[in-house]
Amino acid sequence: MASRAKQFFAKKETKDYFMSTHFWGPLCNWMIPIAAISDTQKDPKFISGKMTLALTCYSMVFLRFSVKVVPRNMLLFACHTVNLGAQLTQGYRFVRYQRSLKSHPVAQAL
Repeated sequence: MASRAKQFFAKKETKDYFMSTHFWGPLCNWMIPIAAISDTQKDPKFISGKMTLALTCYSMVFLRFSVKVVPRNMLLFACHTVNLGAQLTQGYRFVRYQRSLKSHPVAQAL
């Protein structure tokens, strides 16, 4: 098994992939959904509605881009699928929190 892995990583195509932006861009981009997922445990009063909307739109654009680019970038697709889900979750939490403020004005003063 180790010799097969060594042969796999010795191939020119493999080296070209791991040394390209086709790999490193999406890998670094995973920090956005990781942060969004970790933010789901925080108080919703800290959620920025504008930023959540911007990141939702950003993920939708690059989700489409990831399957239209040749060759398809499935690592980017997975990253933005997870990010879209996380941002939609944050957006739902934001809207629910804003509605609770309108129905309970005393909670806003605290």
